[in-house]
Amino acid sequence: MLVAAQSVREKPVMLKIEDLSVSIGDRQILNGVNIEIKQGEVHALLGSNGSGKSTLLSTIMGYPQFKVTSGRIIFKGQDITNMTVDERARLGVGISVQKPPAIKGITLQDAVQMTTGLSGNNLDVTGAANRLDVSYLLDRDLNLGYSGGEAKRSELLQLLAQSPDLIMFDEPESGVDLVNIGLVGNAINELLHKNELRKGPRAASGLIITHTGFILEYVNADKGHILCDGSITCSGNPRDMLEHIRQFGYDRCRICPSPNGGAQ
Repeated sequence: MLVAAQSVREKPVMLKIEDLSVSIGDRQILNGVNIEIKQGEVHALLGSNGSGKSTLLSTIMGYPQFKVTSGRIIFKGQDITNMTVDERARLGVGISVQKPPAIKGITLQDAVQMTTGLSGNNLDVTGAANRLDVSYLLDRDLNLGYSGGEAKRSELLQLLAQSPDLIMFDEPESGVDLVNIGLVGNAINELLHKNELRKGPRAASGLIITHTGFILEYVNADKGHILCDGSITCSGNPRDMLEHIRQFGYDRCRICPSPNGGAQ
């Protein structure tokens, strides 16, 4: 009976990356990456510049310039390795990139309405825009002339409209001042269904790239991974990892003697 009870409580796997290797042109970027994120979990992805973090998120999202040379991407039990970006988005994969493109002729309001139309989400756009302090941007061209913080918050509004099951964030604190980092953190928690604004049994999962770790003061990460030279070298407590990196940098991660990084 105890075994049966434990299996009932086991969370389903939201995302499973199996032995994933990825190249851009002739250059190999990722080498045999393995990550498993269960429903409702938030994972932090750490690593130096050029280690492959953004490549991993872009590959999961399905951007065509990133070629999977081996391995699989499993989302909610379905192999999405060869699916297009829009197919993955419709299944419930969402992303906030570092530098979203500016689109002339499409307002932020247009983008949110199109997204809610596709997702069937009944988001209170006015309320969400007020919470993110982007109401004044709704009638402006998407990301055109936005500051870094404005572009980040507009992306979060679009993600709230999409309401994905897996949300990936590429350095959400980048370009955001200390005043607005709290707004970004609260929006991420709302997306992940970790505050009172979103009630119900469904819990989203998250994968967050962070260099500074500032966002982890607002969003609690369940597990961290260090990506070095295209491979996961360590997995464990993200706060312990950040403290280790602040003291020693990433050099020790490259020579860690444990096959799993030693920080389980």
